[in-house]
Amino acid sequence: MNGKLQAEPSSQELLRTIFGYINKIANERDVEKLLIMLADMGRDLVTADRCTVWLIDRKRDILWSKVAHGIDRIEIGLEKGIAGYVAGHGEPLIINDAYSDSRFDKNVDKRTGYHTRNILALPIRGSSGEIIGVYQAINKMTPSGTFSDTDKEHLLLAATYTGSQLEAVSLQEEIENTQKEIIFTLAETGEKRSKETGNHVKRVAEYSYVLALEYGFSHEEADLLKNASPLHDIGKIAIPDAILLKPGLLTDEERHVMKTHTALGYDMLCHSDRNLLKAAAIVADQHHEKWDGTGYPKGISGEDIHIYGRITAVADVFDALGCDRVYKDAWPMDKIEALFHEERGFHFAPDLVDVFFKVKNRLLQIRDLYLDEE
Repeated sequence: MNGKLQAEPSSQELLRTIFGYINKIANERDVEKLLIMLADMGRDLVTADRCTVWLIDRKRDILWSKVAHGIDRIEIGLEKGIAGYVAGHGEPLIINDAYSDSRFDKNVDKRTGYHTRNILALPIRGSSGEIIGVYQAINKMTPSGTFSDTDKEHLLLAATYTGSQLEAVSLQEEIENTQKEIIFTLAETGEKRSKETGNHVKRVAEYSYVLALEYGFSHEEADLLKNASPLHDIGKIAIPDAILLKPGLLTDEERHVMKTHTALGYDMLCHSDRNLLKAAAIVADQHHEKWDGTGYPKGISGEDIHIYGRITAVADVFDALGCDRVYKDAWPMDKIEALFHEERGFHFAPDLVDVFFKVKNRLLQIRDLYLDEE
């Protein structure tokens, strides 16, 4: 509201506000972005200066919000302040003189420099009736300067919709987090079988994320690649120990068998409709392809290689060269840099080699953070 007084919205304006937000909210699957949208909707419905959607974390006994208008993530005790009272008692509250109410926690104002005049707060309930959060509007911005029962009804409408949306998105987030956990567990299992540490897949994931962001990916797509790349070598779980664990050079026949891990990994992953596993299938299949067409399994070249495969190839080779393996010692950084210069336009996409040199110091920091145990 930018501190300016507003007229009370008409019924038509309220309807436009509600339907406008519903269309945006229905397509949002990120909890943090959803909280911002829901706070915006509540603020506009009751003509408040600020609005916060608090969520309950019962494991930690806190209320938290990623973004309250004008403030970054904040946390308060589950029993603290007006929001804590509403969360505990399940009662809507209209308080038009905040500082005269003993339940009001003045510390938030002290930390932020904001002055709270009045508050409208009510519980957000899930489908089972359990309180999962609190909607809190602050400082009425109409000439009356006070919240009313009509405002409470409008915010209650938003809270009812908010509960169902938060439950749906939280469930989706839980499913996605479970997928990520399973992927890392599978990847670490595969690496341990080949006598590598689980830190290899962590490093490749982080390298891929940094490279993807610098290349121009959105944070969402870079995060997708980060979570898919740990499965780049999952096909190795089907390679015989005699070949996988051989300390010396492989014969031509053994090398041919080893190369099949790309197709094996792809076959394991390609049947899923989940975006994460579809991305992992691409990475498993193409991370050994080369820009000049001399890689495997298909010998594709240039931009016919999916960008996920091109990025993971850089991340995987950098980690393979810079760390001890069963068949070799780690290379010094100057030797690694020389190889990337030599292979620019041959093994690796030229633009990704340029990206690699831009972010190499960050990659080294990641390598130091996830050092292999002796």
